Amino acid sequence: MGETMRAAVWTGPGGPETIEVRAVPRPAARDGWTLVRVRAAGLNRSELMTRQGHSPGVDPPRVLGIECVGTVAESLDPLLPAGTTVAAVMGGMGRAFDGGYAQYALLPDRLLIRLRTTLDWPTLGALPETFLTAHGSLTALGAGSGETLLVRGGSSALGLAAVSLARERGLSTLTTTRNPEKVARLAANGADHVVLDDGDLAAAVRRILPAGPHLILDLIGAPTMLDSLHLVRRGGTVCMTGLLSGEWVVPEFEPVGSIPSGTKLTAFGSGDLAGRAGADALRRIVSDVEAGRYRPVVDRVFELDEVAAAHRYTEENRATGKVVLRC
Repeated sequence: MGETMRAAVWTGPGGPETIEVRAVPRPAARDGWTLVRVRAAGLNRSELMTRQGHSPGVDPPRVLGIECVGTVAESLDPLLPAGTTVAAVMGGMGRAFDGGYAQYALLPDRLLIRLRTTLDWPTLGALPETFLTAHGSLTALGAGSGETLLVRGGSSALGLAAVSLARERGLSTLTTTRNPEKVARLAANGADHVVLDDGDLAAAVRRILPAGPHLILDLIGAPTMLDSLHLVRRGGTVCMTGLLSGEWVVPEFEPVGSIPSGTKLTAFGSGDLAGRAGADALRRIVSDVEAGRYRPVVDRVFELDEVAAAHRYTEENRATGKVVLRC
């Protein structure tokens, strides 16, 4: 048997206990694929859904993890010498092939984004999926200076990132949470207004913005989409990005009857972020974080051996911000 590494292997649909940390063969670089020494991997809701068995076509055993940061260990690509700092996100990671929940990951060269940074690994590991998705969502919304943005699901890592980027773009921000214990932390992290979603969100938002916000970034998903369409101001735009609810489908959705006249509905899928598509944006984000223009909110860092506890912590909605695995 050759060299081994430790990896968190998903063994089948179920709870966090279905992810087992074990010794597995360490892969070797090959043509078109680079071996990365993973230093940190952000945890994402989509990985919880895969673990639960809700990702068709993703079969166990599989090393989950749709993003990671680290250094090149072995590569046949002369543009990726050993020691180069890299990030990777999406493009089949943790789904079509093994992902970031491991000491090493064998990844397609096309996915690797080369970086120069002084950030520590957990901070860097909190950026790729979350901040690129926030950036893409704001672009899809056409967000511009002077507008108002409501972020539904604001205590999530993505919600916090969206508020940070929106403020940098000159937008006024409102963000929501259903947990009263998270209100103060959201306010401390830059939102202009924090709205407690206690079942009558529209009334609470209209006390601040009688006409409604120009833009809504909905990270909850199907259960709140119709409500968001009627909460945004006339002619405004709603972007569906997250699936915090775990529900994918809006039953009996009738576009003509459900979308108010002139209101726009769009979506952003983070599959558009892989490799070169997200490289320039991620480098700008890293530079901005280094310069202190904004910062990722890392709620908690777990070690690789604690991956089941990390999944449980995230599933129980205990985090305000990003959960990161240190590998």
